Amino acid sequence: MRAVHVPAFAKINLHLEVLGRRSDGYHELRTIYETISLHDDIALESAPGSRIELTVQGDPGLARQPVKSNLVYRAVEAACRELRVRSGVRIVLNKRIPAGRGLGGGSSDAAAALVGCLRLTGRALPLERLMEMAASLGADVPFFLFGGRALGLGRGNEIYPLPDLPLKTVLVVSPREISVSTREAYAWLHARPLPPALTKAGLNSKLMRFCALCWSARGGCLSNDFEAAVFRRHPRLEATKRALLRRGATEAALAGSGSAVFGLFQHPAQARRAALSFSNDQAFVCQTVSRGEYRRALKLGQIA
Repeated sequence: MRAVHVPAFAKINLHLEVLGRRSDGYHELRTIYETISLHDDIALESAPGSRIELTVQGDPGLARQPVKSNLVYRAVEAACRELRVRSGVRIVLNKRIPAGRGLGGGSSDAAAALVGCLRLTGRALPLERLMEMAASLGADVPFFLFGGRALGLGRGNEIYPLPDLPLKTVLVVSPREISVSTREAYAWLHARPLPPALTKAGLNSKLMRFCALCWSARGGCLSNDFEAAVFRRHPRLEATKRALLRRGATEAALAGSGSAVFGLFQHPAQARRAALSFSNDQAFVCQTVSRGEYRRALKLGQIA
């Protein structure tokens, strides 16, 4: 049986601004994504018959959910339909990225499954079509067809690759008992008093400041519009951010819409020592992943 293995890397948001609600009901975002070395693994192999079979390992909660609702299953189903593949596909998803933590694990799994299907069948699709399929699965999914550092606009699904920053060590802390859904985070964001309307000059100034962050050689300071609302509901997450800074992080921030918090460290040894302080939580010492490294790991050159 032919088989392929694809890593599905997590992401952090170096900057995340929520500009407001769009006419289609989604939110207009401006964000800078960055892939990190924490990853799930997906194995796909051709199988007799025409069924898609999915086994989830490493996350009992996810394993108990209906298989057809899993983004990996939906991605493979969409790819087989698009490519007119009639043979069966057997998938094993090994989870390491904790769910509901703002690390993009489900979206990354979906993108990796699309890539895996193309590699398994030896087929290719135009990048534009592949991005359309990715966007139909979730707003973050198109980013994971690129990896590295990238600007996300619209719902986060309009992706513009940016120059990679120098390698950074990242400590991700995921409290075991706190999970924040994206829906909850947006509801909490709207519950806070709305800021006064921006003037055109103020909006332009904010846009120029964000453009400067995109092209800065250092990447600018971390920022996340969800922090105030999420920290108000979960003070321990704010305490985790402060603890990361006390233990040597040069910067720290909420990951996506939460509930993981991450810190940037100058040296891996510092991050490893800091991780020992979070014995009651899941703590992952990892590094940023450049676009070139990402493409090689997923073997994207074989499909595009």
